[in-house]
Amino acid sequence: MLLEDLRIEIERAGKKLQEIRVSLDVDNKEIEIQRLEQEMMAPGFWDDPTSAQKMSQQVTRLKDSVVAYDDLTKKLADTKILWELGMDEADESVYDDVAGTLSAMQQEIDHLELALMLSGEYDENHAILTLHAGAGGTEAQDWAQMLLRMYVRWAEKNGYKVETMDFLAGDEAGVKSVTLLISGPHAYGYLKAEKGVHRLVRISPFDAAARRHTSFVAADVMPEIDDAVEIEINPVDLRIDTYRASGAGGQHINKTDSAVRMTHLPTGTVAQCQSERSQIQNREQCMKLLRAKLFVLEQQKQQELKNEIGGEYRAIEWGSQIRSYVFHPYNLVKDHRTGAETGNVQSVMDGEINLFIEAYLKQAGAKNE
Repeated sequence: MLLEDLRIEIERAGKKLQEIRVSLDVDNKEIEIQRLEQEMMAPGFWDDPTSAQKMSQQVTRLKDSVVAYDDLTKKLADTKILWELGMDEADESVYDDVAGTLSAMQQEIDHLELALMLSGEYDENHAILTLHAGAGGTEAQDWAQMLLRMYVRWAEKNGYKVETMDFLAGDEAGVKSVTLLISGPHAYGYLKAEKGVHRLVRISPFDAAARRHTSFVAADVMPEIDDAVEIEINPVDLRIDTYRASGAGGQHINKTDSAVRMTHLPTGTVAQCQSERSQIQNREQCMKLLRAKLFVLEQQKQQELKNEIGGEYRAIEWGSQIRSYVFHPYNLVKDHRTGAETGNVQSVMDGEINLFIEAYLKQAGAKNE
């Protein structure tokens, strides 16, 4: 009887969910949710909007994991009932439904287990992603544009919000550099896997002789740092320059000095933003980026925290690529750190990069055990 074969799968799923319940600390999280929700119902709770919003976000994060666990538990219970009915009545017609649900559940369980690996202090934070085209002119800048599209697609598919903090267009095509703020739960925890150099091999569309070219783009990923983390920036140490934004943007953005560049003189750290119409808005975004850069710089000075904050640190220099994207003479995307690979290049460029992110996080988790 085929249904009997599913018994082990049902038992395995139940055991895995019990392990996840312990790892998630569901009981204590439910108590904490109730406590916080009571505080949120107190008079005057919203008198301090900043504090109130942080608590609201904390409740949402706690609920997300508990709800995900509860949904899987209910789904398994319903599936088990259907399986038992099929067994009692020797009804093989329910096999496909039970097997299909168990297969889908396994993917959800894998995703929940992966989220449990994001236990770093800043893994829950939003992410600031910066792409820099390497040497190679238009070819490298076009590659940066392709990676930009890939990450935006990935973010959209995973329910993240994307804002452009800075954008410098290429000379003829593509992008010289771009900085994105990717907002959502664990955005930094996932995207820290993308930090490093990305290498492209293809027949260049910009080469009349149709020769094969190799291009590089450096991706840097930082957690967005909120005001609760003390980053000391003395105004005296800042040089703030304003300038006219470049590239497309309409009459206003190209005719006023709305773009802002901040230089932290003691460290030489530079942040710039020109994506907003208002100079005030660009200043706010620029300060947010500068805080993140100074934070990461300080963490990198502390060797014992380097892996915790920035993942496996690698210098962003040519020759230290973390991943290769080969379009010619064959199709292959391979991560050199984990060995994860796929021949479906188009899918990867459409944002399907979870294969590489998951492999990186699992490898990092194994090293920490």
